[in-house]
Amino acid sequence: LLVPHGTTTLIADPHEIVNVNGFDAMEYMIKAGERTVLDIRYMFPSSVPATDFETAGAVITSQDMEGVLERPDIHGLGEFMNSVGVFMADDESLSKLMHAHDAGVIVDGHSPGLKGEALNAYIAAGIKTDHECTSIAEMHDRIRCGMYVLLRQGSASHDLEKLVYGITPSNYRRCLLCSDDRQAKTIFEHGHLEHHLRICRDAGLDVYTSIKMATLNAAECYRLYDRGAIAPGLLADIVLFKDLENFEVKQVFIAGEEVARDGEYLPEVKKYPTETVTSSMHVKNYNIDRLNLKLKSDKIHAITVLPGGVDTKNEIVRVRRDEANNFIFDPKIDVAKIAVVERHRETGNVAVALLKDYGIKLGAIALSIAHDSHNIICVGTNDIDMDLAIRTLIDQEGGFVLTREAEVLRATPLPVAGIMTDRSAEWINNELEILHNIAINDLKVSKDVDPLMTLCFMALPVIPEIKITDKGLFDVVKFEFMEIEAQK
Repeated sequence: LLVPHGTTTLIADPHEIVNVNGFDAMEYMIKAGERTVLDIRYMFPSSVPATDFETAGAVITSQDMEGVLERPDIHGLGEFMNSVGVFMADDESLSKLMHAHDAGVIVDGHSPGLKGEALNAYIAAGIKTDHECTSIAEMHDRIRCGMYVLLRQGSASHDLEKLVYGITPSNYRRCLLCSDDRQAKTIFEHGHLEHHLRICRDAGLDVYTSIKMATLNAAECYRLYDRGAIAPGLLADIVLFKDLENFEVKQVFIAGEEVARDGEYLPEVKKYPTETVTSSMHVKNYNIDRLNLKLKSDKIHAITVLPGGVDTKNEIVRVRRDEANNFIFDPKIDVAKIAVVERHRETGNVAVALLKDYGIKLGAIALSIAHDSHNIICVGTNDIDMDLAIRTLIDQEGGFVLTREAEVLRATPLPVAGIMTDRSAEWINNELEILHNIAINDLKVSKDVDPLMTLCFMALPVIPEIKITDKGLFDVVKFEFMEIEAQK
């Protein structure tokens, strides 16, 4: 999918699938990646799970990492999400970073909202990059401290569109273009890194500056000194555009071999067996009653969706309750029930909270993609549709399910760890298109959000302000669980 769009090298952090299947998933990704001409450099996941405030399918400690970062097929340490653990000098966090230091590899960062002494401490621990900047001020803070900033344009997060205006002749060499969490649907519609180049063009950025951020800067940041430019002695990784205005890819060469022409991937596609990363749904003690939300007050903390990103706002709103104090959905205030059901270790954990400004007016949506532990996440207007979506998702071994009026409108299975398909990119793109249309047209999800990508980030307890995990409603700013009822 990526190579015809001009991407020749990929820096990949497979922490999503490793959170589900542990070391088996890491080996699967490495072996499967060897069957493509794309040069995939794997970062070893640093945060499995991202925090202790959620239940993942695997736990990887600093002891488990002994010798891993010395492996030739591991390029570095993946994004370090537990920023609090770093600047609070948590022993486990520092031990993981010491493994990277001893191996002499690069460490990717994840530091949304950090500033001042906390940011200084985080960078001083040896962390070199950050892809979580959502403002020019954050971007400039990190560049001043010597970090590389990865300018993200994904499916849900459109940060490059804002940050491009913070690029200057004096700082652009510390800027990289980044595609973090970009769905197949987005790639089919807009492209991959060539879309980033068009965004830079529209912002008035010099074309050669933009190209350097997609090539040379990235290569130097990740210490791939054998590529990043067309010059004697470097790999012949070359992308030919029809012009430098629209950045339409004509031909792609990797190590001197033509691998794509006019949008077609030329080498044979070879699949790798998936047996070690399937059958990942292990749910216990779930029933429809677990979705009930009894409130002590009509004044509650809602997870408020913010368009164009994956941050949320902790908003206090008033909601309706029935005579037994159970939450009642009211489309006038756009607050729906959101639930997370643990699916890895049969803990029986089910957490329920409220989501605002997602826009859903009918039915329910359930996913088994919920960063980063990938438990089941479901949003809905009523318990019957939510329960049907969750049960259907369990039966089909993960994926996406949309329901309305006790009927399954669409069910798309993702059998690989519950987060990936083993079918073609064209197939999943078609499914995503159908799912999006149903979510917006039949369930009335807001057009200001990506109905799937936005929802799957509502369980990530390392991006502010509040999220929900299988253990409860979580205040990311205070880094602790919180009550759903607001103080009177």
